[in-house]
Amino acid sequence: EVENSLTRKVEDALSGLEGIDKIQSWSFEGMSMFFVSFTYGTDIDRSITLAQNTLSSKMMELPRDILTPTISKVTVDDKPIISLSATSSLEATAFYDLMDKRVLPELSSIKGTAKIAMIGGQAREVQINLDVQRMRAYGLTPIQIQGVLRASNLDFPTGSLRSPETNTSVRLSGKLMSVEEISNLILMTTPTGTQIRLKDVAEVIDAVKDPTMLARVDGQEAILVNLLKQADANAIEVSDAVRATINKLQSEYADQGLVLTIAQDSTDFTRQSINSVLFDLLLAVLCVAVVIFLFLHNVRNAMIVMLVVPVSLVATFIGMSLFNFTLNLMSLLGLSLVIGILVDDAIVVIENVYRHIEMEKNRAKATWDAMKEIGFTVVTVTAVLVVVFLPIALTNTLVSDILRQFAGVVVISTLFSLLTALTLVPMLTSRFSNPDVKKGNSVYQRLLASFERGITAFSNWVAGLLTWSLSHKRWLGLMVMVISVAVLSLFPLGFIGFEFLPEVDRGEFIVQLEMPKDISIEGSNALVKKAEDWFRAKPEVASVITMVGLTSDNTQSTQGTPYLAELNVKLVPAKERKD
Repeated sequence: EVENSLTRKVEDALSGLEGIDKIQSWSFEGMSMFFVSFTYGTDIDRSITLAQNTLSSKMMELPRDILTPTISKVTVDDKPIISLSATSSLEATAFYDLMDKRVLPELSSIKGTAKIAMIGGQAREVQINLDVQRMRAYGLTPIQIQGVLRASNLDFPTGSLRSPETNTSVRLSGKLMSVEEISNLILMTTPTGTQIRLKDVAEVIDAVKDPTMLARVDGQEAILVNLLKQADANAIEVSDAVRATINKLQSEYADQGLVLTIAQDSTDFTRQSINSVLFDLLLAVLCVAVVIFLFLHNVRNAMIVMLVVPVSLVATFIGMSLFNFTLNLMSLLGLSLVIGILVDDAIVVIENVYRHIEMEKNRAKATWDAMKEIGFTVVTVTAVLVVVFLPIALTNTLVSDILRQFAGVVVISTLFSLLTALTLVPMLTSRFSNPDVKKGNSVYQRLLASFERGITAFSNWVAGLLTWSLSHKRWLGLMVMVISVAVLSLFPLGFIGFEFLPEVDRGEFIVQLEMPKDISIEGSNALVKKAEDWFRAKPEVASVITMVGLTSDNTQSTQGTPYLAELNVKLVPAKERKD
């Protein structure tokens, strides 16, 4: 029924939107779900508006009792950044109320939080089991009983009482507060004056709502809280705020035995990646400093060149702020790559200044003459680097969206390094540069002399190789052709594959299970428990988060989806795993 009366009609309506690549639909009991994919470059916000207008115009053709359609944009932020496991010493329904009424509002108030979903737990439910025989005896129907319940459970303002001095609001407070009040509701009065109450025709039980979702963390029943961040929020800042709020809540509800544990935090991988890139950045600065010192043979000149690095990096941060860039994996990778490039222009400048100083010119004159000789060359070399990366930052493609900050950081830092090489470096060399002194027998001088001999030997070897190549041009041409063919054949022969992004070991993976559609939540839970126990028995598995009745990319129907389940498996560090 849902397929014919709702799903197909909505599909036909949505198929007329511009830029659609693919439409997928799912029909559940009481709900239809659609996933619309657009071609790259389509304005998603405009498409959502058009979809809303299209569905509004088609509402008359859809079932009369249909609810207003909900349209949402799918982004990477639709995945939870943090999953919390909650346990307590309270009774199950009281614990559920504590989480629902107290804890979740606190977590929702955290800056940057978009949505919080609570999975599992036992919600309180008052069940009214009607006795058909007694209802027939009194001439009552379920609709009549439902009407009495609705009429007896009201709470709304009725007006106000005014006087010259006061204005008092009057409100009808008729909410049912207990199971006893519900049981004693008067359904009717017989001709003899006897009052027929609800307890006379039904059994009223304070029970637990039938679960549609279950959650476990490492095999232990728990309430799982998934937190999603806003699109423009910083995941690490949200994670830090959640951790602070957890400590506050555990202290506040210590008497209830509330324990909140971070079962999964996607920012852990981000923190590790950023720390790794920062370490590589510092290591690159150190290596560049050592190499410059060994080749320039002069501590003072090496310091002048290395001064370009912090000056250019600080200036790059200013540029990043102007273009709304952030310190993320791409921008930090760009900074790591550009460290070696930053000192290129400065080395060329200082080496040429050095050459003029060796001509017995004073430092100011040597700097002036050196800059006149190579100034244009330095600008040209830098311009070549800029024109390689600048188009990536300016174009509007999927790859550009990923690499824009990477390319932008390289361009900004390279331009600032050029400015520094043409201004700061000449000024410092004209005042503080000194000629190289190679005399002496200190450890420092012996180290430089040994390095110089190694460089000379390597240069002689390269010169010999070049001499042989020039005297055997045919053999050289044949070798180049063979190597070129061999390299190019690596791709069609499958030795080097193609993929959009390289595989990254995040130390976790997701297993989604789909069982027969007619399975009950209890049957589904039993099957999932077997899979969960199998994973937990593996030594490579650190923890397992289980969700039964839904998956992270599934929207539930009104009747639940007991045939779906998801296991989030977190592994031990890679060095501790067996091959």
